[in-house]
Formats: sequence, C-alpha cells, structure tokens
Amino acid sequence: MKDPYSLQGEDVAEPPRTLRASLLRLGPGIVMAAAIVGSGELIATTTLGAQTGYTALWIILLSCGIKPVVQAELGRYTVASGETGLEALNRLPGPRWRVNWLVWIWAALAFLALVQGGAMFGAISQVMNLMVPAVPVAGWVVAFALLTLVLLLGGGYERIERIAMFKVAAFTALTFLAAVVLTRMPQYFTWGDALEGLAFRMPVQGLATAAAIFGITGVGGNELFMYPYWCIEKGYARYVGRREDGESWRRRARGWIRVMHVDIGLSMVVYTLATVAFYFLGAGVLHHMGTVPAEDDVIPVLSRLYTQTLGPWALGVFYLEAVIVLYGTVFAGTAANARLYADFCGLLGFFEKADYLARLRFQRRFVVLLTVVPSLLYLIFESPIKMVLAGGLIQTILLPLAGAGAIYLRHRHLPKEVAPGSFVTVCLWAATVGMVVIAFYSVWLFIRSA
Repeated sequence: MKDPYSLQGEDVAEPPRTLRASLLRLGPGIVMAAAIVGSGELIATTTLGAQTGYTALWIILLSCGIKPVVQAELGRYTVASGETGLEALNRLPGPRWRVNWLVWIWAALAFLALVQGGAMFGAISQVMNLMVPAVPVAGWVVAFALLTLVLLLGGGYERIERIAMFKVAAFTALTFLAAVVLTRMPQYFTWGDALEGLAFRMPVQGLATAAAIFGITGVGGNELFMYPYWCIEKGYARYVGRREDGESWRRRARGWIRVMHVDIGLSMVVYTLATVAFYFLGAGVLHHMGTVPAEDDVIPVLSRLYTQTLGPWALGVFYLEAVIVLYGTVFAGTAANARLYADFCGLLGFFEKADYLARLRFQRRFVVLLTVVPSLLYLIFESPIKMVLAGGLIQTILLPLAGAGAIYLRHRHLPKEVAPGSFVTVCLWAATVGMVVIAFYSVWLFIRSA
C-alpha cells in the first residue's frame, strides 16, 4: 500500500507547463469546496440575507476573498517541504507538551466545532423526513451516519475526490440558476440594492449571524488546517520530492506550487459564486417576505428560495439539492478531520510517521468517532441554526491561529527558493491582522449577546 505521506524518489514528476495540463491535476480545492459549501451557505448565509437584506454582501465577499491567501501559504509550505499541516504548525515556538500550544488549541476547537457537523446531520435528516415522513428524523440521522462510515472506511482520496466533484457540480448548477432567475425578478432584486451591499456598512440586524458567517463561509478556520493534507494525498509534495540543491528541485517546487494556486483559484471562484447565490436568494426572497428561518421550520422556509424563483415544481429539486449540499459537507469534512486527528496522534507519539498502516488505523478510528459524536450532538440539541452559528464562531477563532502559523512558517522555515514576493507577503500579514480583528469582534458580540 503506497504511503502518500512519504517522499519517495520514484514519485518525482515534472509539473505541467500549460493551463490545460494543470487543470487535469486539480483536486484538493474541489474537495475543499465540497467541504466548504454546506450548512454555512444553505442555512447561515441565507439566514443572514433574510435578516439584513443586501447590506451585508461585502461581508460575504470579504469572507470568501481574504482567507485563500493564508490557505495558499500553508499549502506552499507543505508542497515544498512534504510536512503535514499540523507537523508544520508544530514548529511554532512557545509552550509545549509533546506538541506545541497551537496544535493543542486546534485539537480542542476542532472538536468543539463538531457541533456544526451535528447541525448538518440534523438538517439532512429533516429534509429526508419531509420526503419520507414514515422514517423519523432520528432514524435518518442514524442512516446517514452509517452511510458515512461505509463510504469513508472503504475508500481513499480518489473516492473522496470523485464524490466531491459530483457534489460541487450538482449544487453549483441549480443554485446559480435560481440566483440568475432571481436577478430578473424586480420584486426581489435590483442591481442598485446589490451595489448598496458593497458600502461597508454594518447591518442593523443580524450582527451575531454576520460574525459567525465569517468563520464558515469561504475557507473556514478548520479548512485552512485541512487543505495541506489534501495537497499531500493528491501527490503535489511527492512530485516535488525531498529538498535538494539545484535548479531541478526549484523548478519542480515552483511548478507544483503554481498548480496548487490554480487549484485554489478555481475553487475560490466556485464557492464564492455559490455563497453569493445563496446570499442573494436569502436577501431577495426571504427578506422581502419578512421570513427568517427558525428552529422548527428551517427546511420549509429555505425551500422558498427555489419555489419562489423557479416555481412550485422546484420543491422536490430543492430537497434533493439540500441533501447533496449538506451531506457532501459532512462527508468531506469528516474525511479531512479524521486525517488531521490521526496526524495529531502521530505527533503525540502514538505511531511513527513512516508507519502508514498505523496512520490508517487511527484515521479509521477517528472516522467512527467524528461520525458518531456529531450525530449524538444533534440528537441532544436538535437546533440546526444555533449549532451552525456556534460552529461558525469556533471556526472564526481558528482563523487568526492559522494566519499566525502561516506567517511564522513564511519567515522562518519556508525555503527561500520558493518564497513569495513582497506583495503576497504583505497580503498575508493584512489577511491575518484582519482575521484577528474579526475574531475578537465576534467573541465580543457573542459575550454581549449571551
């Protein structure tokens, strides 16, 4: 069994030289997009639009646009070094017990963020209960948990990538169509209203929702930690090979980093379009109707996004779309988190880095744990909206930690041959400072509203 985490000389490969050839090598960003567009967009983004109208559009665009800078620099380091995300961030100075403070904080916050996964299990199950009322919501939760175990315990990266591509294609097409139809309905949308949403004004209502939105739209805090693992499993780091002096290594490293940038750029376009489409639908349809999703009617209210734009026939399509969107996020998120927690155990010394079979054993154990725990959380709380927003707050807190780690690696450990230019470095610092400010503001809003 081939170890994707080991840099073997026979895996070294020259990077593609054309855009078309690069497109054939993409994948990690699509898996990320599948993990990104889910409860945050379908539930939280539409809820924000319902609360504020179009005035918070700039928050959505900022959330989608600012974080890929940090994502790209974490990915750059992994592709050039072959180190996993947590392994790289474990290099940061400061207090440590087996691993450093940042890795421990990630482990704690990522576990707390499982409440967001519970919200998705619950929302999917509510949709299926509307379609098949004979099976209770709790029964559907158990069914989807079992499906997740079957899919993730029996396949590797290639299966995850294929399912992610199906999900991305499915949700993008129909949601974008509904948003395009919306723009031709003046009772719900005008370009003047949309342009007012770029005025950088804080919305009067929905401040707490807006704060949580920043953590779960675009690349979430935990997704920043996830992306390097998909780069490794896709093979980018293996194609570069171990660092060595000479032009050949520098050429390979820069070439595969360039492919990674195409991967990130394409995925950013996809999830930004999907997120803006969901926001327009919430701001146009639900805000106009004066309806905000509540705990007891989340899915019926959200179904109006399609039925009011595409027509009553779209109700069944919406149900199917909701299941695909939400379950795709559960699937991709569970797969990624299992890899991170397995790596965390390796850093703690439970297995050697070169022991890939031991890594797989821990990974499978975490697939089970990270499927069962969110399912139980929903059965306990039964509150998808609050669970999504709570997960969003936790993801927001993770953002500046990832940014700080990326800055440290950029200046202290990244090989100079592949270091970014001054402009990218300034953008990395600016993005991190922005994420710090927003994280503190989000925590303050949470404390004030508690």
